[in-house]
Amino acid sequence: MADHQEASVTLPSDPASVPAARKYVSRVLMEWGLPAEAEVADTIRLIVSELATNAVQHTLGQSPTFTVGLELDRDEQLRIGVTDSHPRYPKRLPAAVQQDNGRGMVIIRWLAAECGGRLSVSPTEEGGKTVWIALPWTAPVEGRPRDPAR
Repeated sequence: MADHQEASVTLPSDPASVPAARKYVSRVLMEWGLPAEAEVADTIRLIVSELATNAVQHTLGQSPTFTVGLELDRDEQLRIGVTDSHPRYPKRLPAAVQQDNGRGMVIIRWLAAECGGRLSVSPTEEGGKTVWIALPWTAPVEGRPRDPAR
């Protein structure tokens, strides 16, 4: 496998794009060797759903599209980012508001940490932002013996 692989898709900021983003990521990860039934695959699909939903709901119509990008480095680390053109960074909402929504970033951060990863946000040159998760890559690599302890 190559030292570095990348894939991305740009979708309209529409609720129908959330399942499309999830399916795209699932397909790419399967092509890269992560079985669809792997527990971490379910976690990644949930994280992508939350990130895509945030890009659709919280950009207030100021981002007509969002991009889902995937990077796999040396079969060691997977990074998934969702980029939109809205300048406001995600933030935790006050507790009273959190009754119905506002927990997405908390959920994403917790899921990433549970998988040994982390969440970060970085600005884009165009004035928007990318919300990233970085996770250890756990898929078996072709040509390399599988660790029986896993």
